[in-house]
Amino acid sequence: MNDELSSTLTRRLGGIAYGGDYNPEQWDRATWVEDVRLMCEAGVNLVTVGVFSWSSLEPRDGHFTFGWLDEIIDLLWSNGIAVDLATPNAAPPPWLAGHTDTLLVERDGRRVSIGSRGHFCPSSELYRDRSRRIASALAERYRNHPAIALWHIGNEYHAHCFCDTCDSRFRGWLQHRYGSLEELNDRWGTTFWSQGYDAWDQVHLPSKVRGHVNPTRELDFSRFTSEVQHELFLAERDILRAAAPGIPITTNFMAFFPLIDYRRWAEGVDVVSLDMYPDPAVPGSLIEAAFQYDLMRSLRHGQPWLLLEQASSAVSQWQVNVAKSPERMRLGSYQAVARGADSVMFFQWRASRYGQEKFHSAMVPHGGESTDTWRAVRALGQELDTLRDVPGSRIRAEAAIVWDWDNKWAVEGAAHPLNSFSYRDVVMEHYRALWRTGVHADVISLDDDLSAYRVIVVPNQYLLSQHAADALRRFVENGGHVLVSYFSGIVDEHDHVALPGYAPGLRETIGAHVRDITAIREGEAIPLVVSMEIADLPGSAAAMRWQDDIGLETATALVSYGSGRFAGRPAVTDNRLGAGRAIYVGTTLDEGLLGAIMSDLVKTAGVRPPLSAPADVEVVERRSEAASYLFALNHSDEARNVVLEREAIDRLTGVAYSSGHTLELAPQDVAVLFSARIGA
Repeated sequence: MNDELSSTLTRRLGGIAYGGDYNPEQWDRATWVEDVRLMCEAGVNLVTVGVFSWSSLEPRDGHFTFGWLDEIIDLLWSNGIAVDLATPNAAPPPWLAGHTDTLLVERDGRRVSIGSRGHFCPSSELYRDRSRRIASALAERYRNHPAIALWHIGNEYHAHCFCDTCDSRFRGWLQHRYGSLEELNDRWGTTFWSQGYDAWDQVHLPSKVRGHVNPTRELDFSRFTSEVQHELFLAERDILRAAAPGIPITTNFMAFFPLIDYRRWAEGVDVVSLDMYPDPAVPGSLIEAAFQYDLMRSLRHGQPWLLLEQASSAVSQWQVNVAKSPERMRLGSYQAVARGADSVMFFQWRASRYGQEKFHSAMVPHGGESTDTWRAVRALGQELDTLRDVPGSRIRAEAAIVWDWDNKWAVEGAAHPLNSFSYRDVVMEHYRALWRTGVHADVISLDDDLSAYRVIVVPNQYLLSQHAADALRRFVENGGHVLVSYFSGIVDEHDHVALPGYAPGLRETIGAHVRDITAIREGEAIPLVVSMEIADLPGSAAAMRWQDDIGLETATALVSYGSGRFAGRPAVTDNRLGAGRAIYVGTTLDEGLLGAIMSDLVKTAGVRPPLSAPADVEVVERRSEAASYLFALNHSDEARNVVLEREAIDRLTGVAYSSGHTLELAPQDVAVLFSARIGA
């Protein structure tokens, strides 16, 4: 976030933003009055309005009906509630869908129809014109309204269109990227399977083909898909910024979303925002949430971000929609704040009576004020008021893990030894091991500045440019500690195998070379022989899914294969280069061994958690210039004890504690421990 705009938003709201999506067009005016009364009771200070309101704002082409929006914004502001005003481009109205060229086409050639959302073609000139027009109308009408604290452009951009217009735009994008057909042919490797092009009109986006698409063509289409939607966002952003330069602008990102490179998008927003729905039925889903929160914080180099959507209880999009308990809802909300969020927002304020998401939970459920959910929502809003000075504080991380959209698109878009490969799953295996060490971690790209970190974890960086490989080598030479896992450094940025294979760009860094790669049969586990000293290693260790045949150079073997084709050969290596250390993991390790190696790496690097705590207690520290806010979150269903290392006051209870005090956290409970920073 632009620092000036960030402080402006914080000052206007007076603390943590609390509220959710509000859809007043679904309700009568008597309900509006009741809603505002309940919002005030719950401590709501910000609501998102207008996300899916296009047909209510413009029921006919060029005929605007802003009167109801004027009324609700005035009502909210007269009660001290600010507005995050959205442009409604995510759900074009039926009159616009009547122009079929505005409708998205699926990969199989099927043109979608009206009746849901996100049905627009991102390249349609008519759609672009009308979305800019309504954004301009909103900007002109509300730019000076004191209620508007934030502009919200669109919603969860996710178009993936294969129409003729996108085909033409993709061709132009490629011409700009490569300049000539000769360059395109070279980068796409079109001599394979007789795909050489001798005219630009032969080049198309990768719609349905027999068999597999050229992987570099598919990779470029993924890049194009992200950029063509970014054009839509930027066009509306520039309209709003010109009309109201003092109001910050955002759009809501989605967890693990595959089509958009949020790292490239992040520089175009004033504040990063996230919609996050961890499944309470899935063990460890709060660790996945922690990863997303770390990613959002890292996209703009540690700046606070906004949680714009979460569920108060159950969602409605999964096969089995288990409801969050009120305790779990509170715990998840504080987890987001602990990891850098300056807001706790929900979808939505009042549960709908009709439509696809009528059973998606809300701050005000169908059962109203008599429900546990409402009581928890009201209590949370009142409690968050005790943290009014937390917004703007930051997290200092000395460890980082790499997440790279180009790499995801490449490694999952090419045929290779393990075609069930999930980049998300592999990254989360490594992140869980890092999370359990208790240290703070950013989520970065190897194109970022690495100098702030002592530890960097690089899970399966299949696509590795020479620039990134050099940066990683320099990081280790200068004293950094790295863990790199298998199938890394295999191809360059054009998805061409780096020769001599494999991983030549990492060879000096890891002190070894990979002679060959092979998959392990599903369900098979190969025993490992561990030569390093690991005090906490539980039982025997095993390799799964993948094997590298590693040839040692300057590295030593920490773990070796115990049987099979590569029996006695290294599975995990350790190399000292310059002042640093690089561990290379040539297989999928079981959770216990990976965790032990990660813990050893972090300790050797001298990175420490903010406070020693049991394994299922998450501890995160946010700092301002003058204060420390230590968040302790008990993910267990049993009470846990934490020994404090300095004097602190629990902001949520007002109780003061001395250094050495044993703090008991009830099941799924939270403490926010405030202390003045010594020397601040």
